[in-house]
Amino acid sequence: MTVSRIRLADLSPPKCSNEVGKASPVLVVQGDTLNHSEYGTVIVMPFTTQLVDNAEPLRMRVKKRGALREDSDLLIAQIRAIDKSRFVEKLGEMKPKELEKAIRDLSTTYWSNHDRF
Repeated sequence: MTVSRIRLADLSPPKCSNEVGKASPVLVVQGDTLNHSEYGTVIVMPFTTQLVDNAEPLRMRVKKRGALREDSDLLIAQIRAIDKSRFVEKLGEMKPKELEKAIRDLSTTYWSNHDRF
């Protein structure tokens, strides 16, 4: 696993109806130090092809590339840890600017009030 890689992962079974719960592309966002260790889980963000316009910072539109066959929304708010055994195959890679935007959107979504800590 490498940060910025888009991988196909088996996210079944979902725990509730608003979770992605099938084989789905995910973006690896965990740092490479842990990715290349024996640590058993990886932090990812799932993609969906059910596009919603103007949904930033909760979603980020990503154009199709490589084995990512359709334009997709990266579900920023559905960040999660999955076991490494859930990965099926490599699909592509995010551009550095796209990864930076995804991390910025994640920060905005979860830590917008960080100055209160």
